[in-house]
Amino acid sequence: MFSRRHPFLFFVLIMASLGAAFVTAMTLMVVIIVKAGFDKAATASGEAVGVVEVNGLIDDSRRTIEDIQQFRENDEIKAIVVRIDTPGGAVGPSQEIYREIRKTIPSKKVIASMGAIATSGGYYIAAAADGIMASPGTLTGSIGVIMGFTNFQQLLEKIGLTPVVVKSGQYKDLGSPLRPMSDHERKILEDFTAKIHHQFIADVAEGRKLDRPKVEQVADGRIFTAEEFKGLGLVDRMGNLNDAIQWAGELGGIQGKVEAVYARQNRFAFLDYLIGEAINRVSSRAVRPHF
Repeated sequence: MFSRRHPFLFFVLIMASLGAAFVTAMTLMVVIIVKAGFDKAATASGEAVGVVEVNGLIDDSRRTIEDIQQFRENDEIKAIVVRIDTPGGAVGPSQEIYREIRKTIPSKKVIASMGAIATSGGYYIAAAADGIMASPGTLTGSIGVIMGFTNFQQLLEKIGLTPVVVKSGQYKDLGSPLRPMSDHERKILEDFTAKIHHQFIADVAEGRKLDRPKVEQVADGRIFTAEEFKGLGLVDRMGNLNDAIQWAGELGGIQGKVEAVYARQNRFAFLDYLIGEAINRVSSRAVRPHF
């Protein structure tokens, strides 16, 4: 009865169901293929270099830490390359990844490979490794800390809005966009960023085995080319990702051709995109008119 009264709607529901079933079947098939491919790649040669990628803004360290830990505990992985292509990001995640690399180097060599950019938190991570490789024109440096605030008070006054803030402590609304910042509050934030900056400098000095004053000379937020940083002892070699993998393999004792194994979740990134796009296409065709 439903199909007779609403033939078009019935047709749309059938097509949507078939589409969903197709997406589910393809998802399972691709998952099996990708998983099998990773397992084979990880064990085919018996010895390999694990590659962990750090791309985009650093705002979460969990996946990177899991990748490093898995490679560290895998006896077939003889060394690790951390491929860095990021302008930096949050302080906490950058420091967590730095610590995980420092925990790894006593048992396995770790090489940092810089891509187009490895500034701020990106260099923070690289400094933890046994060695750093980059292209001459790679952007790096920017050793510094920044906090930014925008004040909307005058805008709110123009449109007739009066903000009301209830707080339990004097500085609970520190940095509020609803009122001017006092000199004392600015001093608190400056001291806060200075403390983090000192941590940054100390960790770079420790990781690179350099005297702190030498790091302080370039820790004013400036960007450098990797070639300049090499001259300052903050980068070790010039080369691309393949060169970094070869270097790591040699340090790990691999004889002959060095094979690379990429972290598992990076292999699933395209799969996630593919599934999302398939679902969006099915749902859009089911509910929206199209030619």
